[in-house]
Amino acid sequence: MSVCGIVLCVGCYATGWLALGCFKPRFVWCILKFSSPKRVFFLTVSLARANSNSFAHRGELRKAKRIVVKLGSAVVTRGDECGLALGRLASVVEQVAMLQNQGREMMIVTSGAVAFGKQRLRHEILLSQSVRQALHSGQNQLKDMSVPVLEARACAAAGQSGLMALYEAMFAQYSTCTAQVLVTNLDFHDDQKRRNLNSTLQELLRMNIVPIINTNDAVVPPPEPNSDLQGVISIKDNDSLAARLAVEMKADLLIALSDVEGLYDSPPGTDDAKLIDIFYPGDQLSITYGTKSRVGIGGMEAKVKAALWALQGGTSVVIANGTHPKVTGHVITDIVEGKKVGTFFSEVKPAGPTVEQQTEMARNSGRTLAALHPDQRGEIICHLADLLVEKKEEILAANKMDMDLAVNAGQLSPALLNRLSLSPAKLNSLAIGLRQIAVASQDSVGRVLRRTRVAHNLELEQITVPIGVLLVIFEARPDCLPQVSALAIASGNALLAKGGKEAANTNRILHELTQEALDIHWVKEAVQLVSTREEVEDLCRLDEMIDLIIPRGSSQLVRNIQSAAKGIPVLGHSEGICHVYIDSEAAIDKVIKIVRDSKCDYPAACNAMETLLVHRDILRTPLFDQIIDMLRTEQVKIHAGPRFASYLTFSPSEVKSLRTEYGDLECCVEVVDTMQEAIDHIHRYGSSHTDVIVTENDTAERFLQQLDSACVFWNASSRFADGYRFGLGAEVGISTARIHARGPVGLEGLLTTKWVLRGDGHTAADFSEQGTMKYLHENLPVTQPHIQ
Repeated sequence: MSVCGIVLCVGCYATGWLALGCFKPRFVWCILKFSSPKRVFFLTVSLARANSNSFAHRGELRKAKRIVVKLGSAVVTRGDECGLALGRLASVVEQVAMLQNQGREMMIVTSGAVAFGKQRLRHEILLSQSVRQALHSGQNQLKDMSVPVLEARACAAAGQSGLMALYEAMFAQYSTCTAQVLVTNLDFHDDQKRRNLNSTLQELLRMNIVPIINTNDAVVPPPEPNSDLQGVISIKDNDSLAARLAVEMKADLLIALSDVEGLYDSPPGTDDAKLIDIFYPGDQLSITYGTKSRVGIGGMEAKVKAALWALQGGTSVVIANGTHPKVTGHVITDIVEGKKVGTFFSEVKPAGPTVEQQTEMARNSGRTLAALHPDQRGEIICHLADLLVEKKEEILAANKMDMDLAVNAGQLSPALLNRLSLSPAKLNSLAIGLRQIAVASQDSVGRVLRRTRVAHNLELEQITVPIGVLLVIFEARPDCLPQVSALAIASGNALLAKGGKEAANTNRILHELTQEALDIHWVKEAVQLVSTREEVEDLCRLDEMIDLIIPRGSSQLVRNIQSAAKGIPVLGHSEGICHVYIDSEAAIDKVIKIVRDSKCDYPAACNAMETLLVHRDILRTPLFDQIIDMLRTEQVKIHAGPRFASYLTFSPSEVKSLRTEYGDLECCVEVVDTMQEAIDHIHRYGSSHTDVIVTENDTAERFLQQLDSACVFWNASSRFADGYRFGLGAEVGISTARIHARGPVGLEGLLTTKWVLRGDGHTAADFSEQGTMKYLHENLPVTQPHIQ
């Protein structure tokens, strides 16, 4: 730290206005206003920069310590350009204060003084005119009053104090102190003034004060064209001011908020305009610029120039929309959290395509895949099954690398390690399942479900078609990749697969084998593995590119995705709270086998039993004792439900919630009086996944009919709720949804339908009262087309 000089503070404590500068002559360089008066400071400046390089990836923005937030005129001002948008300003202040309270150093570069002053001066002029006219003509004879064109510098002079007072009042709600700094371009040209500015800002940040910075528009001259010094950006607008300030202050991040979502590859609003997620130096030659925003003097070209200059100086930049009512309240914090908001400027270009490019490639190739003959899609799947067996050693070697890393990290539970592990037996089972899918794919896409003769020579068909682009997100379960790939291929869907980092090596080789199989019919890009740093929440926002999300993993993962995917359907279940009900007429041998298999075969599975319901008549019988002994032998921890606990003098630990998915060798035991009570209990505490009744009484049919779960079994283990065991070949997951697909979702669940109408010049007018044709609506036999 080096001291610039003793600070001279001259001003009025009552108002808080201070003029600062060095004792050396000619160096009073700016006007400051503190929201807390009666403070005199010695200013120091740190000349060392902690981070000389910008962040390469969005995820690294969480590390940003010093942040500059630039508020464009369109963000700060109202739509009529006369006055401030108080709601937006309040949300910005709240976010900045929140980040400041997290220990970050926040600075704001703001517009709005001219708009605020314009509102104020118009009011004063109108009031003055009305008073004069009232004195000369009487109050009832006022003439039409017109407001003259107001000079911008005068508006700025009238608006600065009010703008700062507003910021002070808003930040005071969060116990945050602010200080105003007004600068001009000349302050950056003079080395001493620049050092003074740097010193002041450093000291303000050290004292946890938020500097509010703006150009001194009351005195600033109009910008001169091409006035940038070599290698230095001149201050023409608040974009260039923010960039220059961010570099001077060695900020980690510059957030530039305007009235557009970010940078587009063509003018926003045009048909083919696409938001650019990441912008790299040199890419500016491939884009065109539209018009400027409704207010301000910059425009997108100025923003890009300022952003690239700041990036070159070591500051990361994000340009985003600060006016959208749905995102304004969290746009700044979302950016700092690394979420995909606006356009991120980066100097590091990734080796592979972006996820948007991957999605586009998958969709295009997927359409070709859907147009293939069913035999060709079957050949691809069979070839993938063969590769799983032929390349077994390579797959297992990659899986061993993942297992070793996971064991050494010590962060995965035994259940998750079991899911992560592959074996020759698992690969053989996968290959068998894939061949079943290949057979089932023969009559999947293009199958006629319904035919109707609407009128003479007017026939309607409903046929099956692919859904489009699937996004499957799975955790530490690499066997999921070939399964869902085969199902996507069979149904003609494009696939984006996002696997857990724990299985990165295994997923990579399995994806390579999948693409090798696809390449025999030149549709290699139909299945894409998302291996970038894309957050799951960001992927869930691609609602214009992805048609269905299928999560495979923990209930927490599923809930997170269901919450994040606002515009994309999610197929899955958030919990697998499966019940096994032991009726009073259950057979002993069946009970022991079914309960053991349902709970102990694979406790981490979503179709494992979590609650054992026992009829009251079974308590204190040899059957009940055998059930408890078996569970203890299998080392299952028992939690007593409220009613079960009431029957016991010394009970196991009482359950905290009857709606619990343990996912381990634990279960709840509860007592019910009747089968109907068991049904009611499952409806209240279950998750509509899989539920079982064990009984020899035919009244079980009522259990099967009345219970509203995706899978309901009689005298069979809950572990049968599986696509492979159902003969579907494989499944993409188990759905507890009420529409489209329910239960284990195989090939059929990945198809939708479209209507095909074949006519001969028919028009709707032909069927009007004056028309010559009548509707027939005859059901026709369903015949499948012969595909060449």
